[in-house]
Amino acid sequence: MDSFRDGVIRRTEALGDGHTDRDLRRGRDGGHLVTIRPGSYLRASDFGALDSVGQHRALTLATAAACDPDLVVSHTSAAVLHGIDLWSVPLDRVHLTADRTRGGKLGRRRHLHATPFRDDEVTVRNGARCTTVARTVVDLARTVPFEQAVVVGDCALHNKLVTPGELAQSIASAHHRSGVGAAARAVAFMDGRSESVGESRSRALMHRLRVPKPDLQQWISNSDGTVGRVDFLWGCGLVGEFDGLGKYRGEYRTGPASEEDAADAVIAEKCREDLLRAEGFMVVRWVWRELGTPNVVANRIRRGLELARR
Repeated sequence: MDSFRDGVIRRTEALGDGHTDRDLRRGRDGGHLVTIRPGSYLRASDFGALDSVGQHRALTLATAAACDPDLVVSHTSAAVLHGIDLWSVPLDRVHLTADRTRGGKLGRRRHLHATPFRDDEVTVRNGARCTTVARTVVDLARTVPFEQAVVVGDCALHNKLVTPGELAQSIASAHHRSGVGAAARAVAFMDGRSESVGESRSRALMHRLRVPKPDLQQWISNSDGTVGRVDFLWGCGLVGEFDGLGKYRGEYRTGPASEEDAADAVIAEKCREDLLRAEGFMVVRWVWRELGTPNVVANRIRRGLELARR
């Protein structure tokens, strides 16, 4: 089965390369090929190396190649093609949009939306026609909860895939669509200074539980130079850090970190926190798993604010 091409293998292309339906059947039966949709396959080794987002991307590209050319990839599937971070959004169906006002359909492996779109709201990614980043963010903000929408929009803004002006224009164009009010509230809250899904979720948590709004990504210096940049900063002198060790342990590294790396990370973070405290700042921190118990994080911040104000 090494003779099969890399990437998505389409039956018509495989037959054109000299393979037969019997070859494809033997590949599936022998566990060498994985069917991602009728007539589209991946090598089992390629499929196994993909995470859920990568698998959805492969399914999206295979579906787009086989569907009506008038349809465009949209919503979650377009976000995946654009490389936008997602959190807690189902990836079991490919989302497509038809340029009409009715006739949407929810199937087992695809969700067809019926919503008009303009030519300037369509672009091409990985050879597939899909909605632009601005249209994608707004479509998702209309159809997913606030926190999930903020994660998407923050990532798109942070990576400069879209501008606030483009999002505002897309909201204005969607004024007649369902969910646009919720989308407008989410777009108004999005901030490209958030650098990770966890920071975006933290911001949404504070907003939902009415924790005072912090400033983001502020640099703090002392007489000897710069101490560092902090995730969240309140004017009373409270610093908030989301999984601060992640900055050293994983986000900026390639390859696995050793035990020595982890020990160095702990020491570096401890020294950084000591410097912040020496400048009169209080520091509170939380990690990914604590975002699942939002009141714990919110109460920790409130207690820190109370102490800092004293």
